[in-house]
Amino acid sequence: MIQRIQSVFLLLIALCMIAFLFLPIWSKTDAETGVTATLTAFSLTQTAAAGTETASTSTSTIALTILAIMAAAVALYEIFQYKNRLTQMKLGMLNTLLLAALLGTSVYYAYYVGEEMIKGVPGEREAAFYLPFLALLLNALANRFIRRDEQLVRSVDRLR
Repeated sequence: MIQRIQSVFLLLIALCMIAFLFLPIWSKTDAETGVTATLTAFSLTQTAAAGTETASTSTSTIALTILAIMAAAVALYEIFQYKNRLTQMKLGMLNTLLLAALLGTSVYYAYYVGEEMIKGVPGEREAAFYLPFLALLLNALANRFIRRDEQLVRSVDRLR
């Protein structure tokens, strides 16, 4: 179960998605006005500092949170389906769809919704922005090794 390389990849996917929940995804700061926009998995927050007071507006990004939690849960469930490799392959395809949706949603919030908050200043991608890319790569590797195991079992069955 855990000693197989695809289980390690699936565990790393779950860890990437958990880290995605707690790290900033994207940020943008206007140097002239001091307005800052920050995207996390839970909200897109715009903070304006005016003297000693700070005004903050927030937009919920619950879709990012739900997709990240679902991708982590599918990856963890997939680890324990080691006896049924066909189910593992189906779950791997489902996880690919979830990760692609997470990636698309985070790009949407960063480059369309976030760009509207502060115009004229480019935003910066933070650490969590790249985690869905890494998770997609790890998922492809896990799917490859699961498929390789299934082919090995089928070839041994042919010899009997």
